[in-house]
Amino acid sequence: MKTKTLKQDKVNVITLGCSKNLVDSENLITQLRANEFDVVHDSNDEDANVVIINTCGFIDLAKQESIDTILQYAAVKSAGDIDKLYVTGCLSQRYKDDLEREIPEVDAYFGTLELPGLLARLNADYKHELVGERFITTPMHYAYLKISEGCNRTCSFCAIPLMRGGHISRPVEELVKEAQSLARRGVKELMLIAQELTYYGLDLYKRRELPRLLHALADVEGIEWIRLHYAYPSKFPTEIFDVMAERAEICNYLDMPLQHADNAVLQRMRRQITREETIELIETARAKVPNLALRTTMLVGFPGESDREFAQLCDFVRDMRFERLGVFQYSHEEDTSAHDFPDDVPAELKAERAAELMAIQEQISWEKNQERIGETYKVLFDKKEGEYFVGRTEYDSPEVDNEVLVPADKAYVRIGDFAQIHITDASEFDLFGEPVVK
Repeated sequence: MKTKTLKQDKVNVITLGCSKNLVDSENLITQLRANEFDVVHDSNDEDANVVIINTCGFIDLAKQESIDTILQYAAVKSAGDIDKLYVTGCLSQRYKDDLEREIPEVDAYFGTLELPGLLARLNADYKHELVGERFITTPMHYAYLKISEGCNRTCSFCAIPLMRGGHISRPVEELVKEAQSLARRGVKELMLIAQELTYYGLDLYKRRELPRLLHALADVEGIEWIRLHYAYPSKFPTEIFDVMAERAEICNYLDMPLQHADNAVLQRMRRQITREETIELIETARAKVPNLALRTTMLVGFPGESDREFAQLCDFVRDMRFERLGVFQYSHEEDTSAHDFPDDVPAELKAERAAELMAIQEQISWEKNQERIGETYKVLFDKKEGEYFVGRTEYDSPEVDNEVLVPADKAYVRIGDFAQIHITDASEFDLFGEPVVK
């Protein structure tokens, strides 16, 4: 058991879930450090006496990971090895009453928008002047920029509006100020994130203003890449593609989760778009931005998904040949409208369908990567791992997409810098290359 002392608290902030949660943790750390707290992030050291867990509540697996982590640290607290345990984030927002009853060892639970309350519990002041300034936990050459909070969409399977509330855009000026601050600290790439990018500006400016924001961010000195994540396909503002084609700083990359391609399933999902409209949008995107890399995610095992409907999805993926694709298995979420449907696709079949769809995409990815052999790309290097320097092209986002591997025994590149890389070989999800000698 630790010996209690009068020394200053040391806080370990643990982040679970998506990049939006990561930004929330970074803002929390910024506020705590401004209050002169000693703060670490996702530390395995055992010298922190206060632990704050930022939870995810998106799907069953994420919820279970969050609960397991809370239980782990509740046991640590019961053993006397930490003094205080706090929980925040999506799971806490959605299930606060249940968590307080089931895991009372936690000192307090806070929702997604209760940062000032959490700080007050730690006897820290919420410093408004820090808005736009934040500590980053990613490598210093890239950062996530959250342009809005919440979501106004009504997808039947999604519980995010229950946890994050309605859509709230951040002003253009505030986002530019934050981007300028990040650039001064060496950030070269911004990943724009939101629950729904294309809705940006409707609440503040009464019109979709993502194109205006992109132009403003592209003007920030030092920012070389701007990447777009999580765009909703229905009523997509296609002028975004015009900005992408016009401004070199906007990566030819779009993360647009489509979820499905059978019209009956799309209707049950309340996606407000048809298969035919989706195909038209993809064709428009590729016509306006010929080198566009489209990342999407698909959801298999939605209630009532028949063999025929799943086959429609597989055919769609084969025909569209997405550059990047991920697959989720449907999770039956309380208080969503889809929860009224019977969860009638067995877990084993969901897993089989996810594997089948990923096998289709793996073949597409292999074929597309083979076409890149012999080409030269601008690559941003993130790390050295094992025998390779590891980087990404503009067509790849960190953690989820392809990587470019340069053998460390044959060449040297600087982490955090760009380099021109000639591609010499490729696998399903990696490119291999060597620097171009000037």
